[in-house]
Amino acid sequence: MGADERRGLVVRAALTEFALGGLAGTSTEAIAKRAGISQPYIFRLFATKKDLFLAVINSCYDRIYSAFLAAADGKVGVDAMQAMGMEYGVLLQDRELLLAQMHAYAACDDPEIREATRTGYRRLWLLVQRATGLPDEEIVRFFATGMLINVAAAMDLPHLDESWATTLIKLTCPDLLPE
Repeated sequence: MGADERRGLVVRAALTEFALGGLAGTSTEAIAKRAGISQPYIFRLFATKKDLFLAVINSCYDRIYSAFLAAADGKVGVDAMQAMGMEYGVLLQDRELLLAQMHAYAACDDPEIREATRTGYRRLWLLVQRATGLPDEEIVRFFATGMLINVAAAMDLPHLDESWATTLIKLTCPDLLPE
């Protein structure tokens, strides 16, 4: 296995571990164990734990970007936006992706993490803007709803049998409700 393949393996293992514990609460030892490599080898691939966390953030945004791009292909306007929204609902099935995103936002006190998170979010914004051609107000609504969906999914509201939670899910992302 080459270094690039090994880096990909470590990023995938780190995604799982960072989703569980965030940057501060995750050890490189746990990541190495999950990746099946030695801890020192992580530091041959990534200079610091934060560099690995940044690689995970970038991989999360790349995955969302690719999914949005594919969903919007051949569509414009509301059709493109709805397709991207539906695809985001599919992505939310991956709880690790969701929680890693939430940990990225929570770690934005660090300037490098904040910049990586802004860059990823900006790429998504520009893609939605370009793919839909809709006014900024609609794009803001799309992202605001997406953030509300993130919070609801993080709290596992689709599986909470309480009227407030059910109402929130029905009005924002009914596809997340269990059947």
